[in-house]
Amino acid sequence: METLEITLLGREYRVSCPEEEREGLLAAVRFLDEKLNDLAAKTNTAGEKLVMMTALNITHEYLQFQRSGGFDMPALKRRIGSMNERLEHALGKQEKLF
Repeated sequence: METLEITLLGREYRVSCPEEEREGLLAAVRFLDEKLNDLAAKTNTAGEKLVMMTALNITHEYLQFQRSGGFDMPALKRRIGSMNERLEHALGKQEKLF
């Protein structure tokens, strides 16, 4: 685990995350900070109310995306894994020819 210093709405926080998830977490921080700042500018809201409204908006967007045929990441990973296995199998047969 590594400790990261992140900034949301100008406030600094320390969070822990596995090293392999660092880039994903930083991307999430940038996304969330942008959403918080956008909503704060539009509504002139701050504090807990702003955080709750932003969380609700993000959740709503996520569910809309998911319901409208958004992709299922675990299923996508399984399909990619299956395709890789088939490719490896096909390429293995090709190597035997030479």
